[in-house]
Amino acid sequence: MNDSTELPEKNHRQVVLDTETTGLEPSQGHRIIEIGCVEMVGRRLTRRHFHYYLQPDREIDEGAQAVHGISNEFLADKPRFHDVADEFLDFIRGAELVIHNAPFDVGFLDHELKLLDAPRGQVTEYASVLDTLVLARKMHPGQRNSLDALCKRYQIDNSGRELHGALLDARILADVYLAMTGGQVTLSLGGDAPGANGERSEETPRRLPKGRPPLRVIRPSEVELQAHQALLEKLSPPAPW
Repeated sequence: MNDSTELPEKNHRQVVLDTETTGLEPSQGHRIIEIGCVEMVGRRLTRRHFHYYLQPDREIDEGAQAVHGISNEFLADKPRFHDVADEFLDFIRGAELVIHNAPFDVGFLDHELKLLDAPRGQVTEYASVLDTLVLARKMHPGQRNSLDALCKRYQIDNSGRELHGALLDARILADVYLAMTGGQVTLSLGGDAPGANGERSEETPRRLPKGRPPLRVIRPSEVELQAHQALLEKLSPPAPW
């Protein structure tokens, strides 16, 4: 997985990706329940995105639901991964995936691809991967490098992030990545291009203007905080240095 800070070429295509899942381990039968991706070309958001909620055919762990707020009932009528697999692979094909704590998301995606009637291989056969958590740890050793911590460090407005959500987190991560690597935030190319599933996405800047105080952040409940922290500790162990 790539963790270079070298800026991509003008026409370099990147897909910022996040997932939500029923639990922590695909080896325990946990599944993906949401995939969110936003596209950047030459470090500019294009307004193209890929986003689906997915029926996992299993119950969501209580701790996971406390983090992302997605219920079994909400997913009852949603498509399954096999229904959107080819569309997803077409969307990421040839791109560089930008993911925070990439082994988690890539591990789940590889597991879903393996479960298909006609397995499609692994994610890295379709796209390269840049892990922003590895990059952040190199840039800020010994500090907290969760997505929320990076938003605070780089003054990225995440006030709408009461709970995790794959598409929202992908959009926030795009801003964080651009700020981390010294680029301009949330510039779009062209008009309102439709997302991969027919939705339209209106990108707006989330980096606060210089000198403006941070916007009020709505805090989760104590139970949600505890569940969130427990998940972060499992997904993002402290750096070894």
